[in-house]
Amino acid sequence: MKYNTNIQDFKIRFAEKDDVALILKFIKELADYEKLLAQVVATENVLYESLFIKKEAEVIIGEYEGEEIGFALFFQNFSTFIGKAGLYLEDLYIKLEVRGKGLGKEMLSFLAKLAKDRDCKRFEWWCLDWNKSSINFYKSIGAKPMKNWTVYRLSGDNLDNLAKNNK
Repeated sequence: MKYNTNIQDFKIRFAEKDDVALILKFIKELADYEKLLAQVVATENVLYESLFIKKEAEVIIGEYEGEEIGFALFFQNFSTFIGKAGLYLEDLYIKLEVRGKGLGKEMLSFLAKLAKDRDCKRFEWWCLDWNKSSINFYKSIGAKPMKNWTVYRLSGDNLDNLAKNNK
């Protein structure tokens, strides 16, 4: 099913199993833009299992003038303080040649409505500090940067080492 938007010739749909190669392509294009392409280790098989077997995340695809031009990958998280789920946006990507047309904002709007429909009380994402155009855009739609919070991450050997402590 394709959902109409406020932009002529722009539709949004949920990804299907046949979209795995497209999703990986968009992930790599986003990583290249963020100068992080070398960090992409995802494969079509891994994405297929994660998205369509385990259902660990969901993806929407944006189609402009009949062409797939971007994606958003998201999942639900949970706030213990609120006692309700939230929607977390992992990635949003729009092809460079169609940026500036409001397509990304339409995708965020779609996800905000989805969050409301699912009774989520928050819609959150991270943004790289150097990405000033995205930061300015997010502020323009009313998003607030979280002050006094730092993101921490365990991965690779550090994750393995900590996990070994629990026998």
